[in-house]
Amino acid sequence: MITNLADGACCGDGSAVAACFTDDGIYHDCFYGSFQGQAIKDMIENYFHRDSENLVWDMHAPVDVGSVGYARYVFSYDSKLPDALGKRAVFEGVSICRLRDGLIEEYREVAHSISGLQQLGFQSKRLIKLLARESKELLVRDESRHHVRSPSD
Repeated sequence: MITNLADGACCGDGSAVAACFTDDGIYHDCFYGSFQGQAIKDMIENYFHRDSENLVWDMHAPVDVGSVGYARYVFSYDSKLPDALGKRAVFEGVSICRLRDGLIEEYREVAHSISGLQQLGFQSKRLIKLLARESKELLVRDESRHHVRSPSD
């Protein structure tokens, strides 16, 4: 399943990627945000391939424990962004999939995307903005709440 998702994303086949998900499935992308259902097809075809080309997404050591799947990955692409045109970004991460009836119900990732963006020449201010967003998203998740201290602590 996860290899089908990666292969579909690399070749720009949004329908193939969406077919990996339940009808109400959600793809939380580290760059573009969250997309649900058939909007996943649009994300692949009109975001991924608008901003990048020559994508390579290799999955390593996938694990499926029934209701959850994990896979480490290395991802790379050539940028189509005007400020980084033709530069290659390479980063690694872990895909985390909540599964239902053999399909992905929710996809999210923990990605070292900052290293890839630095390779594209993104300025520190832009990278810090991304780090701040990732930090905020981590702190509001249910599983993180008991790690966060109140302002009075």
